Amino acid sequence: MTTANPKLARPKPGLPPVTQALAWLLWLWIAAMIVGALFYAPPAADFSSKYSSRILFFHVPAAWASFLAFLAAGVWSLLYLARGRSRRHDAAAAIAVELGLVFCVLATLTGSIWSRLEWGAFWNWDPRQTSIVLAMIFYAAYLVLRSAIEDDHLRARLAASYAMLGLVISPFLYFVLPRLTLSLHPQPVVNSGGAVDMEQRMLIVMLSGAVGFTALFFWMHNVALRTRLLAVRNERDA
Repeated sequence: MTTANPKLARPKPGLPPVTQALAWLLWLWIAAMIVGALFYAPPAADFSSKYSSRILFFHVPAAWASFLAFLAAGVWSLLYLARGRSRRHDAAAAIAVELGLVFCVLATLTGSIWSRLEWGAFWNWDPRQTSIVLAMIFYAAYLVLRSAIEDDHLRARLAASYAMLGLVISPFLYFVLPRLTLSLHPQPVVNSGGAVDMEQRMLIVMLSGAVGFTALFFWMHNVALRTRLLAVRNERDA
């Protein structure tokens, strides 16, 4: 009787039932949010093209998910430097930046479409448009830095230090810089007095989109991280 070589052992295909159930719940949630954005939430009356306000339900959650991803990259980088420099934390930070850039591009594209409908041009150098482009440049440089260094440990240390800057840079670009000058963007959902200033059905759909995109980010991140770590393990065992 022979025993299996542990180096050749591979995990069984498929996801655990709980993970599968959560994945289905996520997709159902996002599908319901899309239906709500198109049919449940009323169009805004104070836009030149009132139906263009439906882009809000995709644009804002995408921008939020990009900010959350960049913030998470900084946290995972901090954990990398503080807790034994785990390969898992380094990979988690890199994947978070990659996904953050994806959501950032989606936010920029949807914002450009909205800009064209409302302001007559895809690009107006609005403070919020400019700040999100600066965020993309900052984190694209992070990926360039990683690709330019061959030594694994040096790359991880420098990348972690760079991403930790994002814990300050990201809040500034997303929340401070756009408010330093006048913007063409509509007023914030929550005004300075703390009262919710949005029609209730629109607010429900937008917050549902933010929750859905947040969960989507973490689900995509988990899948990508498991795949990357498995590829590294297979390469090491080969």
